[in-house]
Amino acid sequence: MPAENRAAAYLDSKWRVPRTSWGHPSLAGTWSTDDMRGIPVDRPEALGTQESLGEREFVERAKRQQAGSEHAANVQTFHRVAYGTRVFGFSSLVVDPPNGRTPALTPDGRARAAAQAGNGSFGPGPFDTFEDFSLYDRCIARGLNAGMSAVLYGNGIVIAQSPDSVTITYEMVHETRVIPLDGRAQLAPTVAQYNGNSRGHWDGDTLVVETSGFTDKTSLGGGAPNTTSLRTTERIRRVAPEMIDYRITVDDPRTYTAPFIVRAMWTTQPGYDVYEYSCHEGNFAVGGGLAGERAYEREVAEAERNGLPIPRRATMSEIYGAPREGAEVFDINQGE
Repeated sequence: MPAENRAAAYLDSKWRVPRTSWGHPSLAGTWSTDDMRGIPVDRPEALGTQESLGEREFVERAKRQQAGSEHAANVQTFHRVAYGTRVFGFSSLVVDPPNGRTPALTPDGRARAAAQAGNGSFGPGPFDTFEDFSLYDRCIARGLNAGMSAVLYGNGIVIAQSPDSVTITYEMVHETRVIPLDGRAQLAPTVAQYNGNSRGHWDGDTLVVETSGFTDKTSLGGGAPNTTSLRTTERIRRVAPEMIDYRITVDDPRTYTAPFIVRAMWTTQPGYDVYEYSCHEGNFAVGGGLAGERAYEREVAEAERNGLPIPRRATMSEIYGAPREGAEVFDINQGE
């Protein structure tokens, strides 16, 4: 059975959300988006307006998830992929528009997407300054994307509450959002932040968070940087002791031809520990990328001096791919 069909709020009409000592719905705890792995952002066109997989498609997803989880536990070593413990039947993360697909980019959005296509360590370069790297490469921010889907690892989300605020901390890049609930005014329009300026209120058992004041340096899906016109509305509701239904409306008319809604389920995972994401301490993306670019320039200069063909630049997929034929392979656990 798809995991969403086992949520207490859907199975039992008498189920009630647990409360804090001051009466607000309790969202506090350690959650994760690991269970969202394998769910596409955009729905396959053949499924039309079908929000849930059919039985056959669901079984196939469950088999893939199980195989992936076993491979991660028993085979993978470097960058082990984190899998969840439940299989959801969602056909896509996007739930509105009804076809479950991110609306088309505006002409301006397409232009900005093309302009940043080579940006970041997984792009083709060249890498001449630190600004040629993404905010993620530079350990600065991931933005609200952190709650919208599952990435390779570090999908933890920690929620803490007080009577007048809610904080949401994302494990990867260790960003914390402080969301006031006391009705205070938004910050001045001249103040822009990577995660925007958020204000929250309760609508029954649902925490509604309205955010504006974004910079134009982050992106919420679609491959294009958002603009300062971006507005988001998040609706966060606990639907079971171990599940939080999360929905975010993205409205950036300068980037997308229509608003859209992404739905994810934040869930508990057995024994999940949130680790300090010491990004800067182990970050070689910027230094290594710049050094590699300079090394490549020297190779090109030498080839030109000697009348040889210009060497080909290796892509990131080649660097992170399987070892080349004949490469020396050894077991690091043997201390060799």
